[in-house]
Amino acid sequence: MKLLHTTLLLIFNLTIFAQSNAFAGDYNRTFSKEGDHLIEYKLTLHQDGTFVFHSYSKIKNGVPPEVNKYGKGKWTAKDNVITFSSNKQEDFDAKYKLHFNNSKARFVTKNPRDKSDRIIKTKLTFVDSEIQWIQRLDVFKI
Repeated sequence: MKLLHTTLLLIFNLTIFAQSNAFAGDYNRTFSKEGDHLIEYKLTLHQDGTFVFHSYSKIKNGVPPEVNKYGKGKWTAKDNVITFSSNKQEDFDAKYKLHFNNSKARFVTKNPRDKSDRIIKTKLTFVDSEIQWIQRLDVFKI
């Protein structure tokens, strides 16, 4: 009986770990118009449940012309929704200022049962956030 419980517990833990592997990785999105502006978003979801976010913008005639914004914290996944959180004591300092609490993103990928030729890029779509400019942002998995 103990062997059965141990085996089931091991399988359950492996299943949870395998699901987080699908979400973990680097995500990126770039908007640019040659010579005028460049906006880049980079998000890295680590397998240990932490994340780092970097936003870079270089706008011609902008004030200031270049802006870097950083955020970090923890992420959790339930179904295809990733929830982000930031701890004020651990995740905020002079560099990391973005507040990701209550931010949620939907993980979008091609369904394994879909046998069609259509291409669906794996991405995260931010559906809710206290950071106004991040809502509805799509970042694609690299």
